[in-house]
Amino acid sequence: MAQSLGAIAASGVLLISLGKVGNLGATLPLNDNWLQSLILEGVLTFILMFVIFGSGLDRRAHIGFAGLAIGLTVGVEAAFMGPITGASMNPVRSLGPALVGFIWQHHWVYWIGPIVGAQFAVLMYGLLSNGFRDIK
Repeated sequence: MAQSLGAIAASGVLLISLGKVGNLGATLPLNDNWLQSLILEGVLTFILMFVIFGSGLDRRAHIGFAGLAIGLTVGVEAAFMGPITGASMNPVRSLGPALVGFIWQHHWVYWIGPIVGAQFAVLMYGLLSNGFRDIK
């Protein structure tokens, strides 16, 4: 709830201070290719969640490494896929600009892709981490 309110508030501040510049950061598929964005958002979120599990939750990871690993993952994914999908990786990140700017084209992609990608990461990491017994 807090993240949703924060995304909406941030988009509202952008609208008030800058106007509807850059669609307020709304995530939109390149050339309306929703299928490409759906698949890529799922893959991006899978990778991000896998890094979060491996660096932030696995007891074998070095202490203090999670922030760097997660931040670099988000940065690299945004740099490479941002122009294609918007690199949301988080449904709530897409909610704020969509709600404030009334930009709903293919918005469902940014809910379904990340949710499915995150769930797939849970399944895969569970298998690879001995049923999560390797996690704190």
